[in-house]
Amino acid sequence: MAASLSRLHHISLHVTNVDKIAYELVSKFKFNLFVARLTEKSKQLAFRKGAAVFVVNERPLNGVTLSSKRGISPSESEPGWTNNIQTGIKNDKDPKCLYDVNPHYSVDTASNVCFEVENVERSFKSLRNLGCDFLVPPTEVCDEKGIVTYSVVKSIVGNVNHTLIDTSKYKGSFLPGFQEVENVTENGTPVSNSTDSSCPVTHFDHITYACPRRCTPQVMSWYERHFGFHRFFIDSNEDVDEGYVLNTEGIGLRLTAMEYWKCSQTGIKLPFTDDKQPDCKFVIAESLPDQGVTVLLPSHSSPLPGLEPGTLCTHRQLTPTKHLSRHKIRGPCRAKGKQLLQGRNQVDTFLEQHGGPGIQHIGLYTQDIVSTAQTMGRAGVHFFSPPPAYYTEVGKQQEMEDAGYDPQMLSQHSILLDTDLRQVQTDPSCQTTDTQKKRYLLQAFTKPIFSEDTFFLELIERRGASGFGEGNIQALWRSVQAYMDTERAETEAQGENTTHRT
Repeated sequence: MAASLSRLHHISLHVTNVDKIAYELVSKFKFNLFVARLTEKSKQLAFRKGAAVFVVNERPLNGVTLSSKRGISPSESEPGWTNNIQTGIKNDKDPKCLYDVNPHYSVDTASNVCFEVENVERSFKSLRNLGCDFLVPPTEVCDEKGIVTYSVVKSIVGNVNHTLIDTSKYKGSFLPGFQEVENVTENGTPVSNSTDSSCPVTHFDHITYACPRRCTPQVMSWYERHFGFHRFFIDSNEDVDEGYVLNTEGIGLRLTAMEYWKCSQTGIKLPFTDDKQPDCKFVIAESLPDQGVTVLLPSHSSPLPGLEPGTLCTHRQLTPTKHLSRHKIRGPCRAKGKQLLQGRNQVDTFLEQHGGPGIQHIGLYTQDIVSTAQTMGRAGVHFFSPPPAYYTEVGKQQEMEDAGYDPQMLSQHSILLDTDLRQVQTDPSCQTTDTQKKRYLLQAFTKPIFSEDTFFLELIERRGASGFGEGNIQALWRSVQAYMDTERAETEAQGENTTHRT
């Protein structure tokens, strides 16, 4: 029997430089730091924007966290920023990571999606009977405001885990062990935690996994069996077995989406006042055969991390390359015990630099993407820029104008727009140019927020559309590829200059 999920509670990031990520989430992405858990050796910070909550956990580097290195600044640009956090309580003496586990990963990663459940013990028994691997058994944590019970189960996708948590007996602002933040300063000036109306992000829209080829059926099956997820068709003509496939002009990508079945019927129970409560979908992205980027393959085959024994996936376990600077591997060569394959594909770039499958990006739903992108851009967020031709194509220009947008303005903020083709095909009334009857989707994609080309964020505004911008995928693909090519060229130029100087 599948576990009964109530809602998405939060998403956890594990990073070495917690100061840098915390500073950027607050100053650039306009999240509010509202609670913190400080131990003598590490930090756990929670940031909220609407119903979207990130928990940023400080992970050890070679067994040591930056917080434990007294006298060493965690960040050159934001030195000791989170050291100014005042919680009104002394540091927690328990060094372990609460409500999660340390992933022991060699790169920064988004690795835990926490769900609320009605009964942790019952969910634990159900999932254990189905063969799930639990990293933390049902555990109670309490303070003067009540009790929370949680457990942590390993998913089928790489280093992704799911914390199952019951907060029904807790009256605090977040979770036991976390204290409300009273004051944070930046260069002596208090950092505002007030609501920013110019950046109306309300909730997590979707989570995208990057997975090796031919693994989608196993991932879909695992989530359906254990959590009751069901297929969500991205396109009306999508093949049931193949998913949504884009295979044209050097682009090879397969997308398959799923959603918690209860969400599709009643909506995830989030604190929203409107009638239709939002849900959070999961998307699986994999590259097609004959598509690829530089990938380090161990000489001896091993199972894909996180996949159950006996699955059909034959992809070899990828080796993280944290010790290598971005894009420094070039051309055919051989590393000791490894074969280097050369190609170009953004999904495989994630797999190589992340060291295996995982969360590639998270969609943040905003009620006004133009205002949000403008606010974040002014604060220093960098977005992928679609090719200029995207905004000058006659059909696309007309599409933007029909939706009430100036193509030049969208171009300025790197925003893509797409009409919901599924609705146009199934509803004859949508053939009209009446913008009131058409459904649109607007998207903007940030550049990676970690030091590797791995995790990034997406802004998404849905004006009636339920898909994922099928018409924008090609433009996004090319903009990301241009970014990768530019970085590769700059790295090569730097290498050549170093060679000349020596």
